[in-house]
Amino acid sequence: MAVKIRLKRMGKIRAPYYRVVVMDSRTKRDGRAIEEIGKYHPTEQPSLIDIDIERAHYWLSQGAQPTEAVAALIKIVDEGKLQTKEPKTPKKALYEAAVAAAGGKKDAGTDGPTPRKKAAKKAEPKADEAPKADEPKAEATEAVTDAPVADEAKAETEEAPAAAEADAADKA
Repeated sequence: MAVKIRLKRMGKIRAPYYRVVVMDSRTKRDGRAIEEIGKYHPTEQPSLIDIDIERAHYWLSQGAQPTEAVAALIKIVDEGKLQTKEPKTPKKALYEAAVAAAGGKKDAGTDGPTPRKKAAKKAEPKADEAPKADEPKAEATEAVTDAPVADEAKAETEEAPAAAEADAADKA
């Protein structure tokens, strides 16, 4: 029986990852393997290569033939040129550092949620309701506030022709 060390493709479309397996050369690519000796994730930065090098050397000594891709991976692992990803910092540590940088309390999240403020209710009459007889002052203030607005509107209309004449004089 011809034994090969090759890659078994797994994952989704355009998101592959591989297992390094020992299998009979006559089986299909993703078929049943004799033994799994590692994994390879090419889409990660840097690529994840995790091969049990002792088992790989055992199978090579038994006469298993590696494919070109697996031979390159084994060479990288043997030479120690394997790049490793930096360990991820926990989210809690990042949060505490951000709180400390902002000058807040160390345990800012332990107090619990802050209560919401209740909306202040306004005592305004609805549009459907007629004003009460008790409120003649409200109507008077409205009339007083409307008068200056009307005066301002008159002033603006009077100034418009004068501004137009000044612009025409500047252009000439």
